[in-house]
Amino acid sequence: MFRRLVTDNSSRIIFLVLDGLGGIRNDEFPMTALEAASTPNLDALAASAACGRSLPISIGVTPGSGPAHFALFGYDPLAPENDAGRGVVEVTGVGFDLHDDDVAVRGNFATIDEHGILTDRRAGRIPHEEGIRICGKLSDNIREIDGVKILVMPVREYRFGLVLRGDGLSPEVNETDPQKTGLKPLRPEAMNPAAGKTADILDKFIKKATEVLADEPAARTTLLRGISKKPSIEPFNSRYGLNGAAIAAYPLYRGVARLCGMELIDTGFSPAEEFETVRSAWDGGHDFFFIHIKKTDSYGEDGNIEGKRKVIEEVDAALPILLGLKPDVIVVTGDHSTPCAMKAHSWHPVPFLIGSDTCGRDDVDSFSEAACDRGSLGVFPASSMMELILANAGRLKKYGA
Repeated sequence: MFRRLVTDNSSRIIFLVLDGLGGIRNDEFPMTALEAASTPNLDALAASAACGRSLPISIGVTPGSGPAHFALFGYDPLAPENDAGRGVVEVTGVGFDLHDDDVAVRGNFATIDEHGILTDRRAGRIPHEEGIRICGKLSDNIREIDGVKILVMPVREYRFGLVLRGDGLSPEVNETDPQKTGLKPLRPEAMNPAAGKTADILDKFIKKATEVLADEPAARTTLLRGISKKPSIEPFNSRYGLNGAAIAAYPLYRGVARLCGMELIDTGFSPAEEFETVRSAWDGGHDFFFIHIKKTDSYGEDGNIEGKRKVIEEVDAALPILLGLKPDVIVVTGDHSTPCAMKAHSWHPVPFLIGSDTCGRDDVDSFSEAACDRGSLGVFPASSMMELILANAGRLKKYGA
């Protein structure tokens, strides 16, 4: 319904996402990283904003990064037409143009012992340069399997993308990552008869890749996840009347933005570098700037509260770059929570603030989980965020007489 209300104006929006921002307290972590961080700029912004907490998917449901970001952009993450698998998102994010019949896979390089038992699911987080070299090694040695073209590309560090291009392929194949060490990788199994050919090709790829990588010290095999085909997603521009730009360093988030039709703008990795990229692109014709900060999530998964705290403080220190642009609307939130206490994504609601001339101030005077619990917005679905943003930007007409 709201799409009939969308109207155009010259307002500009900054949408800042700190991946895995939310946390929880327990005996080991009596404060969250956001509470522990010194954030004078975020606190001042919260004091002049409306605050609350968002639910990425639903109560009690832990989201993956892809669905969580689709929810942020206002797409129903549970709708089949928005079901972009991790493989599609990763290879799209590195600039690969998928064909409609391609099957895309997100891969991890992993370490196994002499018995084929997993000892490290991320191959010791090998440097990105090593990942590039190893992908080249696979590309040189595995070009085709059973008449299907094999394309291998580096994504980031230990992550790579795999694309199968040929006839009769199906993404209905189970993942091979058992999600913990001490086990052998799973065999790719077809979920239905139509996927049998694809499962056999992936099984042959894993075996060939393990042979090729036998002399590698860490990246000795592959784990395959997110086996998927390209979905048909309504473009961001036609949905909201916004010309979106994505400032994100990591391929997955670039991939989601690209699938939604946003323009990707190359950037550095630090918050200050990303914010300077926004400043450089500010007058380039875009009116919606999605900015993604990754390391808050990475440190949360490691249980490293000091690392997560420092990234939040880096964001806060660089925030004046964005505020100096005087956006009509600014949002600061996360895609999901990644509590250091859990070392994983979680279902807990995510801190959220929105600042504009018409947001309405509440009694929140700092930016944290507990502070946002007192905010006027309460707990709301993340998929409603874009409607709230459009309203604050003056881009929604009145409904009815």
